[in-house]
Amino acid sequence: MNKLLFRGTVVLPDHLLTGGGVLARDGKIIAVDRAAAFAGAIDAKTKVIDAGDGYISPGFVDLHVHGGLGADFMDGTAEAYRTALIAHARHGTTSLTPTTTVARHDQILRVLELTREFMRPQLMWPQHRSSDSPSPPAPLPQGERGAKPEVAREAVLPRVLGAHFYGPYFRYEARGAHPGAAIRPPVEHEFRAYLEYADAMATATVAPELPGAEEFSRACVDRGVRMNAGHSWATFEQMRAAVGWGVRHIDHLYCAMSDKTRLRQFQTYPMQGGVLEATLFFDELTTEVIADGKHLSPDLLHLALKCKGPDRLALVTDCNRALDMPEGPYLIGPTDGGEPLIHRDGVGLMPDGKGLASSVRGMDHMLRVFWEQTGRPLWEVIRMASLTPARIVGRDREIGSLEVGKRADVVVLNETLDVKHVYCDGREFTS
Repeated sequence: MNKLLFRGTVVLPDHLLTGGGVLARDGKIIAVDRAAAFAGAIDAKTKVIDAGDGYISPGFVDLHVHGGLGADFMDGTAEAYRTALIAHARHGTTSLTPTTTVARHDQILRVLELTREFMRPQLMWPQHRSSDSPSPPAPLPQGERGAKPEVAREAVLPRVLGAHFYGPYFRYEARGAHPGAAIRPPVEHEFRAYLEYADAMATATVAPELPGAEEFSRACVDRGVRMNAGHSWATFEQMRAAVGWGVRHIDHLYCAMSDKTRLRQFQTYPMQGGVLEATLFFDELTTEVIADGKHLSPDLLHLALKCKGPDRLALVTDCNRALDMPEGPYLIGPTDGGEPLIHRDGVGLMPDGKGLASSVRGMDHMLRVFWEQTGRPLWEVIRMASLTPARIVGRDREIGSLEVGKRADVVVLNETLDVKHVYCDGREFTS
């Protein structure tokens, strides 16, 4: 494989290296230094990618993402998987955890099967061809978003880290935009079937107050699956117990969770804390925010960062199939049984317009909004979209930052943080 030299302002985990360079060979980073130091390394086999006044960033890592470009991972086809993966690559995401929704048992099993298939190293077209998808969709040309994708001969796809098993083990009243009919508590005969795919599960979510939540959590931890809590009205003490079972991460802070006000309807006095308060209190817990400018106000972003810090707070998209699609009606979850939503005003809304239904934006948008609304250093914000989520999912030794020995997952951004080039394992994603 030819060498790659990226030149520009290099985004490192704790500072910006102006006039910097990142040298990669055979899909791995072999040096990071001032660009001038690489003058002797440039030869006929070296491809130089110059960011100009822009930035050389690590590839983004998304721990909570449902789909894009009209496809949801829950659609259960390889074509839908490729479409959603390509959609997020266009926005700088080089690694992600396809996130399930509340659905039937067979639908969830199918997604776990597909996840295992797509976890094969650097799955590319036409390698690992699937019978249910004769060809992968290409990214849409500029100005044609919403049109039917054309066929591409070859596509570099983001790395699939394993599924985020998300639903059906939610509290019904905290289901948010998820279908209600298939919500159920964890029972052993069912979750043991899911754990046959533990090698394809990166994380799993449960509402800790449900019967069977402890058994499910401990079984997941025993199989190496990292445990989240979400879509829950648990009390502070129930969250304390969940931390003891191995829960270490909380899904989309502030959204679909209990707090002292919500729990007061069950107990007049003394007031008690819920998932929100426990998330901010327990140092063992990491969490995530949807920084699309619609879900959370700047003050809530500031509070989350002040309490958790950039090493325990990740940016996620929680993006649905409406990414890069026109405004209008869509489904969250599978085409067979998904829940209706509306893409309007740059966000997903419930059909009545009174509740949020996930986002419609990619990770590049999330980091721009968080940066603009908090005024934090750019390297810190990008770390929350790369190294922090990589660490949360236990993959920070190989991805998440531009360091020697790590995979050459690189995003070239212009001065306004728009994505110009995306490389995964040193291979360029072309749009």
